[in-house]
Amino acid sequence: MDPLSPAWWQMLPILAPPLLLSLTLHEFAHARAALAFGDRTALNAGRVTLNPLAHLDPIGTAMIFIVGFGWAKPVPVMDSNLHPRRLGEIVVSVAGVGANFALAICCGLGLMIFMRVLGPSEYTDVFVAWVGRETDSTFLALTGTSGMVFLMLLHALSVNVLLGIFNLVPLFPLDGHHVVRELLPYNAARNFMAWQMRFGRVLLLALIIGPRILSQLTGRYVPGPISYVYMYAQRFAFDLFSLIPG
Repeated sequence: MDPLSPAWWQMLPILAPPLLLSLTLHEFAHARAALAFGDRTALNAGRVTLNPLAHLDPIGTAMIFIVGFGWAKPVPVMDSNLHPRRLGEIVVSVAGVGANFALAICCGLGLMIFMRVLGPSEYTDVFVAWVGRETDSTFLALTGTSGMVFLMLLHALSVNVLLGIFNLVPLFPLDGHHVVRELLPYNAARNFMAWQMRFGRVLLLALIIGPRILSQLTGRYVPGPISYVYMYAQRFAFDLFSLIPG
């Protein structure tokens, strides 16, 4: 869905809450893991909390409305306070990804329960309406409350798979670059970080904003890597949790 289309704005009240919840849990997991390894920096900054307001980044939140994807404020971590430091750095980095994958599994199980509560006939009607939809708003017009629950769970699952995979990309400031840095020998890690500080953020912004610019230049919607990962996350979820009615 084009983030600047009318359909996107109609669906925003349904699509935004799962994304905000996912970002909040991601950052909370970072903060809690840092505390577990002895660093109280995030705790003192008020980040060991599930309150979304403590984690939201103004620019990252605005990007949700502009390109359909955003980010939260990075959790402050003093790696010198982590014990052991290298293991702590790796665990803190992957904690957010783990939280996202865990939430994705919960949403998948929720969809399975939802399927059984509705029953085969009504769930099949909802699923067929979703597959054949022109837009998500027309899908909701056909399915009502059942479609809303289905769409929120599916979106939450897909967003969390997307966030988990996206944050493993080894580009500054994503979590993946922390993990790679800690696994490299000292000299290689220095060179790696020098490259990251010069090019990492630029490449990351290109991945996020590049498709939006191409869409404006070509006059048609150009899906980017984030859109493709989101789409395949949905397909993977239908297969993994047996959500396709027989």
